[in-house]
Amino acid sequence: MASRERLPVTWITGGSSGLGRALALRLAGAGTGTGNGATVALSARSAADLTAVALSAPDRIVPFPLDVTDRAATAETVATIEDRVGPIGRAVLNAGTHTPMSLEDFSADTARRLMEVNYMGVVHGLEALLPRLSARGGGQVAVVASVAGYRGLPTAAAYGPSKAALINLCESLKPDCDRAGIRLQLVCPGFVDTPLTARNPFPMPGLMPVEDAAEALAAGLDGDRFEISFPKSFTRKVRMARLLPYRLYFPLVRKVTGT
Repeated sequence: MASRERLPVTWITGGSSGLGRALALRLAGAGTGTGNGATVALSARSAADLTAVALSAPDRIVPFPLDVTDRAATAETVATIEDRVGPIGRAVLNAGTHTPMSLEDFSADTARRLMEVNYMGVVHGLEALLPRLSARGGGQVAVVASVAGYRGLPTAAAYGPSKAALINLCESLKPDCDRAGIRLQLVCPGFVDTPLTARNPFPMPGLMPVEDAAEALAAGLDGDRFEISFPKSFTRKVRMARLLPYRLYFPLVRKVTGT
């Protein structure tokens, strides 16, 4: 078997649960018996949870605890990964959180916290990664946003804007990344069955098992499309809804979500 240093290194944030965990296990080939998976540097706040994930593929998954809201710690973690494991060829900036917020519980504190984690956490990762990838002449970065960033949705008054900011960020950076040989991808999942979506107080159309979502994301990472979205049937409808005038959009949202 090739040594760890000779394998591609993938860095995943938000990797202790949900989509990040499922993707790490899939990319590492955990449980497949093939032994040819990627080396995954996995980050999240909880060292204990990361260790539990790494035990599923101890020769492939290396835990690096990190709070992505800490700018200096993010830069240090990227440097440590490259020193200890090898150059990062692919990064999936997936760390995020969700707190439903509506009129009754509108809070600047909630909005600020979600923006710090969901948006600035990605910005910190990009700041640490992009100069290294550019200097090496290429690499791949996938930023996990959400279809909740396409248009406003009930109870997403804090979550949605943070994801909309990521969509705009990636669209703005893509031309520069193309020139630098960096493949930047935007990931916009629909509803995936994770502990975060379990907080939604409304029916979730097209709710996708997390293992299926990880399979779709992995396939998208191997493709060449800028935007990776899943499940296709649902996200296609949401993209079309972006074109609706408000007089049609708001009644449709009320009907679909029951709000």
